[in-house]
Amino acid sequence: MLMDIFNGFLSPSPAAGIWLFVLIAMLVVELTTVSLTSVWFAAGAFAALAASLFHAPVWLQAALFFFVSFAMLLSVRPLSVKLFRKGLTKTNVESLIGREAVVTEDIRNVEGTGAAAVGGVIWSARMKEPEGACKKGSICIIDHIEGVKLILVESRSLS
Repeated sequence: MLMDIFNGFLSPSPAAGIWLFVLIAMLVVELTTVSLTSVWFAAGAFAALAASLFHAPVWLQAALFFFVSFAMLLSVRPLSVKLFRKGLTKTNVESLIGREAVVTEDIRNVEGTGAAAVGGVIWSARMKEPEGACKKGSICIIDHIEGVKLILVESRSLS
């Protein structure tokens, strides 16, 4: 009965079963993961399946699978990453970047000394500039964090 539906132009080729299996497998993998991981290959398998129903040569089916999968990966993945990361809240150390820190001990990069407080916690601190220095009481902005050291850029002085 199923074969009656496919009679004529859209009759299945031997490769159609393989592409259908790949399509279903990729969709199952996609449904069992929390992020977009295999939808690209599902789209490629769908394109190859469609080509096999029109009796395209196997090399063309494989080429379509790889081309469509790669094109989807390159074009849609950056958008999906941006959408999925949009609602993420920065936690722990990531939340400190861009905040103000008060220098509690003179920072001298050349000597490898200095400390700053942020949120009531004292951290080792260095200036972003290689030969940078900053006086106690200054307010600095946290540029980034290297290990357990705040890397700061000077903002203003309290004294």
